[in-house]
Amino acid sequence: MAKYETRLRGNFDDLLNRLNHGILKGSISATYEDGSDYSNNGVRCAVRVYERHSLAKGSRVSMSVTLVGFGDELFVTIITAGGSSAMFFKINTIGEHTFLNNAVKIIENYMYGGR
Repeated sequence: MAKYETRLRGNFDDLLNRLNHGILKGSISATYEDGSDYSNNGVRCAVRVYERHSLAKGSRVSMSVTLVGFGDELFVTIITAGGSSAMFFKINTIGEHTFLNNAVKIIENYMYGGR
């Protein structure tokens, strides 16, 4: 499992769209699996789940992206799982980190002037 979390300021819809587009374009095998949206009293939450094929072990890696926003205050958490071939403990998590790093680059580009 690999995990990334950050707080930032920006436009909820814009960041969500950039993440979705960038994740799907970042890997030829990336797919959007499902998602959920919720809002209440100005707080918004979007959950997205993606999968891609990991070349490292020939398995699938999943990634969940959760974006929470209130006005221009945003919080993102991204968690990857899968891709390991071991039965009782995890080895070779390269596929998880590769998938995660693609999403992190999208967020950092957004945070540091790529709007």
